[in-house]
Parts: sequence; C-alpha cells; structure tokens
Amino acid sequence: MSEEQHKPEHRSRPTSQAFRDFVAQGWAPRSEERPQRAEAAAYAAARRAEVSSAFPGERLVVPAGGLKVRSNDTDYVFRPHSAFAHLTGLGADREPDAVLVLEPQTDEDGDDAGHEAVLYFRPLAGRDTEEFFGDSRYGEFWVGARPTLEDAEAELGVTARHIDDLKDHVAKDAGSVSVRVVREADVDVRDVVDRARATEARTDERTEKQRELDAEFARQLSSLRFVKDEWEVQQMRDAVEATSHGFEAVIADLPEAIERGRGERWVEGVFGLYARHEGNGVGYDSICAAGDHANTLHWIKNTGDIKPGDLLLLDAGVEVDSLYTADITRTLPVSGTFSEAQRKVYDAVYAAQEAGIAAVRPGATFSDVHAAAIRVIAEHLYEWGLLPDGVSVEDTLDTEKGQYHRRWMVHGTSHHLGLDVHDCAAARREEYMEGELRPGMVLTVEPGLYFKADDELVPQELRGIGVRIEDDVVVTEDGRENLSGFMPRSADDVEAWIKGVWSR
Repeated sequence: MSEEQHKPEHRSRPTSQAFRDFVAQGWAPRSEERPQRAEAAAYAAARRAEVSSAFPGERLVVPAGGLKVRSNDTDYVFRPHSAFAHLTGLGADREPDAVLVLEPQTDEDGDDAGHEAVLYFRPLAGRDTEEFFGDSRYGEFWVGARPTLEDAEAELGVTARHIDDLKDHVAKDAGSVSVRVVREADVDVRDVVDRARATEARTDERTEKQRELDAEFARQLSSLRFVKDEWEVQQMRDAVEATSHGFEAVIADLPEAIERGRGERWVEGVFGLYARHEGNGVGYDSICAAGDHANTLHWIKNTGDIKPGDLLLLDAGVEVDSLYTADITRTLPVSGTFSEAQRKVYDAVYAAQEAGIAAVRPGATFSDVHAAAIRVIAEHLYEWGLLPDGVSVEDTLDTEKGQYHRRWMVHGTSHHLGLDVHDCAAARREEYMEGELRPGMVLTVEPGLYFKADDELVPQELRGIGVRIEDDVVVTEDGRENLSGFMPRSADDVEAWIKGVWSR
C-alpha cells in the first residue's frame, strides 16, 4: 500500500531454481515463542472502545501509511500515522502498509455489539519466497524479520490478517455498511475504500457527503488525543527526561561548538545523538538558532556559527519509541552569562511564561493561557516605549484594532502536545482554541520576544536578541504540573546550570 518505487535494473541476483532452493534451506527453526502483551495494548483497546461507541455499526479504516521514497530506491525511515499509533499502541517504525479496521459486530438479536479490531499487515514471509531474499524493500535479508500474524495478535490483542485480504474485506457489504477512512493517511487505502463505495449507485452529492463523514472521522480521532491517559503521561515524562539529557549534552559542548565553526550544526548533531540513543529520534527538526537566527521562528537550517556572547535558542524534543514527543525551548548564553540587554529581554519572557503556566488549570480555556502570557509581554513592550505613541496595553490587546505587540511575538503561547508535536491539530477550532482544559491534557507554554537585527523600531542594544522559553505542562485535577520544570528557567538558574555542567 505504499508509493511506487523505481526498481533498479543494475542490481543482479541469482534467479535459478537451484539457487532459490539453496537459499531456502539450512536455516535454524524460527522461535515459536510469542511476544508478551504490550503495555500499551490495554490503553489502545480502551481508546478503540471510545471510537467504537462514537461510530456504531460503521466500518472504520485507519491506515498506518506506506513507505515514502527519499531518493531513487531509498526510503525515509517509516513513521506510522498518529491515529494508527494511538489506536494500536505501535510506535517506532511499525508497521508500514498496515491498516487497522474496526469491524462492526452485532449480537444474536442483530443489535450493535461494538467492533472487532482487525490489523491487516504484511507478515513475515517464508524463507522459500522471493520476498525473503530478493525484495530490498520488505525482505528479511534486507530490512530484518517482520512479525507473524500470531505475533501481532499476542502483542496487541487484536485479530491479525494478511494485507492482501484487505481489499475484499473493505468491499464486503459496501452497499449496506457505512465505511469511513482516514483519507490523508494512505492514498492507496483511500482509493481502495473509494472503489468499494463506487460499487453502489452514487451521486456526486453522496460522494461529497461521504468525504465529509471521513473528515469528521479524522477530526474525532484527533480530538480523542486531547486527554492523555496515565500511560501516555508517563511517555511524556520519559520524553522530557531524555530531552533534558540532550540539553545538558549541548551545554557541555558549547565551547566545542564555538571553536569548530558552524556551531548550530554541532548543536543539532549533539542533541540528535541523544535523541536517537534514548528514543526514536527527534520529535521535529531541532531549532538551533544562535544570535539573530533566533528571530527566525522556524530556523531549522542550523548552518550558522556560534560566537562568544551569543544567545543560543535551542527548541528541541526527543520522541520516544512510542512516538510521544517532548517540545522544550531554552535560551542559553553561550559564554555562560547574560549581558544586561539579554537579561532584560529574558526576564520579560520568563515573567510572561510564569503568567501563562499559572493560567493552566481545569476549567480554564486553552486561549486563557495565551491571554495571560501575552498581557505580560504587552506590558513590558509598553514600559519600554516600543508600542506606537498613544497605544496603551489595553489598546494593543484589542484583537480588532490593536495587536501591535505581535510585531515582536508573532506566535501563540501554547499548543497541545503528544504523539504529534502539534497534537490534535485536526480538531475543530472551537474544541481547540476555546476548549476547556481538562485533567490529562498536555500543552506547551512558550512565550517569546524577537527583536530582529534590522528592526529600527527597537533600541540598538536589543537588536538581534531573540528569546523563547518553553515547557511541557500537564493539567491535573487541581492545577498543573510542569513536566519539564526541573530544567532551569530563570536567568540566574540558567547561568548556574551552565556553570554546573561545565564544572563536572
């Protein structure tokens, strides 16, 4: 179910039957021991039960997605679609081309009886098959052994079937059973579902209606991830802990990053080493922005030098094997201490972040967090005389006629966090922006101030200074817990942190 891939013709391999027979023999028996039930399996089953209740009697198709070509005959490392990972418990690089189908069930009286979870995937091939030796994309010789159907059932607690059976199954009862699919996850699976639907007499209006139902399905799967269960929160803790190790490694190597040149790349590599060693990798492209590069919000080129006296804005997160990611930013004085101007900006951002974190509590709205932080930003800009003449704090906070402060803080203060670094992004705006904060939600709090080097509306001493401070916060029953709060945040604590790492 993946993209077409060019088959290189310059590779040669023996094709005689004698050779095939030779390759298939002489191997030790495969172990019949099955994997233990995954810790995530019970939590994934509970999530599937929620989905089942929301869509009774409908066949629900959630693809993992397929391999994507990076160049010629090489693929990117596979990462499953987040909805698939959430509903199966599979992480890391599992399983390309797999499809989870929630098949509607009825009881003896014909009444709704929930869904059976069926995982369609490409299982381990026999050693006497062409795939075993000759398939460079899927073959065991090339990419390692895949699980068997029995392995998947034991590990995940679902029914497992060969991916080749999917087309017939999806098309079964297509005229009488409503089918929904996560359309963007895998275009090939989407086309399989659409062809099955085409067996009915369909009008353009009916087709459009079905696509709207698919979109609503995707939105609900996204919204399902708003509130994390206890297992998910622990995954977030693990991701934050691993991320802190990467940050400390970067701090330890700051002198080396300065000395070697192209220091942003050095920082990216050091953090990436820890991300790959302690997790699945980075949760997103790391922003390793020194000096004025920090004022480019999504600076991921990371091609610049790091010079003594610079600030380094490091926005990075480790994605653990379950695919949950941290998202943390610290702005570090690379020489160990802030200048007076740097500290002035840093302290303002820190005060704004404190206000934003304090606004995280059950019953508040998501937008309350931004409102609390941005007010502090606006107050500092007003105090520094940067707002236009005659514009007060209240004036600039007016969403219709103001917003002058956004010249220096363009982005929002928060986003939900989890399997995706910007989690639940497909949810409806009213659920997200005005949604009520509930225990188990995990969100970032990340105000910033960005004074570009060529911004003539700010004093010379502030130009080229960019600061962001970001932490990952979980809503609790009586307030909030800053999962990354153990990582120093205030200017004094950051300076002490750097000094302490360098003295080890």
